[in-house]
Amino acid sequence: MTKRVLVTGGAGFLGSHLCDRLIQEGHEVVCLDNFHTGNKLNVQHLRANPRFELVRHDVTVPLLVEVDWIFNLACPASPVHYQHNPIKTMKTSISGALNMLGLAKRVGARVFQASTSEVYGDPSVHPQPESYWGNVNPIGIRSCYDEGKRCAEALFMDYHRRHDLDIRIVRIFNTYGPRMALNDGRVVSNFIVQALSGEPLTIYGDGTQTRSFCFADDLIDGFVRLMKYEGSQCHEPHNIGNTGEFTMNELAEVVQEVLGRRLTVVHKPLPKDDPKQRRPDIARARGNLGWEPTVPLREGVARTMENFRQRLARAA
Repeated sequence: MTKRVLVTGGAGFLGSHLCDRLIQEGHEVVCLDNFHTGNKLNVQHLRANPRFELVRHDVTVPLLVEVDWIFNLACPASPVHYQHNPIKTMKTSISGALNMLGLAKRVGARVFQASTSEVYGDPSVHPQPESYWGNVNPIGIRSCYDEGKRCAEALFMDYHRRHDLDIRIVRIFNTYGPRMALNDGRVVSNFIVQALSGEPLTIYGDGTQTRSFCFADDLIDGFVRLMKYEGSQCHEPHNIGNTGEFTMNELAEVVQEVLGRRLTVVHKPLPKDDPKQRRPDIARARGNLGWEPTVPLREGVARTMENFRQRLARAA
């Protein structure tokens, strides 16, 4: 059944891929973005579509629009960007969640919160199931994002319990793919830009810290499956991420293999509060949604590198 869907942060990296998927499924999409980290070029190919509407708006400001579904993705997700203005980051997470929850309550919409694996902090449980409460520094340099997202989850659950609001929550693990900002600051984009520019790859710390990398197409499939899911756990958080776990040193090797040549690797001090390991337990998503990531890391890096190569050439 065709839905009218609001996507906040819709011109961002993940938001634009979600808009693509929703349009492909025949829905009407209202794409909302303040273009702080989003980019109009990410949705330029959709603007001629009569079922797509682009609106410049900040989620910290209330709005009223008649929709059936709301996907709340608005918030800088890269440490470089969310630490640039930490107070604004916190306001986006909390005020944005309140405004979207209020809108959903007024118009009777189902509402989705894009949360994050950062709610687990530097985990003492590995891999991380949704039942784990996390190990987060509430006053650290990353807390504007970590605690903002934790507060947003609390608000979503309270609106569900208090007002019977139909909510969905995804905890996103490290995701990469085409349309990541060239200055995103996260390790996959950093490595690819450095590799294509012939610069040394920068590894923070000794490179033994781990991450699990999920390709954007897989992640968006998880989003849509959860939004459609009607089972008994539909209002509980779901981890969506790839269970393959790689050290930063291993990721550097994959990038060099895809590039086809060896590069110098330099090491710099590890940033404060940087998690030592991160890998999702996706048993809930497997069982409830039938969801599994399908894109191997090497294939995803190759597809991402080709997109970056084209964009860097246009910018030259």
